[in-house]
Amino acid sequence: MKPRKKRDVLYPPNVQYFKPHGIPMNNLNTVCVTVDEYEAIRLADYEKLKHEEAAKKMNISRPTFTRLLESAHNKISDAIINGKAVRIEGGDFNFLGNRYQCRMCGNSWNIEKYISPDISCPNCSSSEIDNIGERITLQCRHGRRGRFGHGWDKK
Repeated sequence: MKPRKKRDVLYPPNVQYFKPHGIPMNNLNTVCVTVDEYEAIRLADYEKLKHEEAAKKMNISRPTFTRLLESAHNKISDAIINGKAVRIEGGDFNFLGNRYQCRMCGNSWNIEKYISPDISCPNCSSSEIDNIGERITLQCRHGRRGRFGHGWDKK
């Protein structure tokens, strides 16, 4: 079996977790949508791209893109219909750009991936910045991948 090709993802997701209102976390089952499945939904459903064009942006074949999108739709419909939380993490991906968030004012912004480490917030000039793409990549590749990174449905 040949190794799975990494999928290109433009930017990290804005948020990584959704849950139904009014249900405590300890009473919820969780569905995991991978970062590459998130990107497929973003391109097809939010950006309204045709599958062929979206597949090119992710650097994958059209049939692979269609399978990713179908898998994401199935997981999200399960979560909505059955009142489950949705976690976005895991998958085989490369971020083409990055998202940063200021710890002081909460401002977030997208920027090219490879920039100087001495970045500051464009809103308040604070240097207290979270690298969202790095955080997601580390979670997915070191220590959180296990159960949640492979679609484990907690009971």
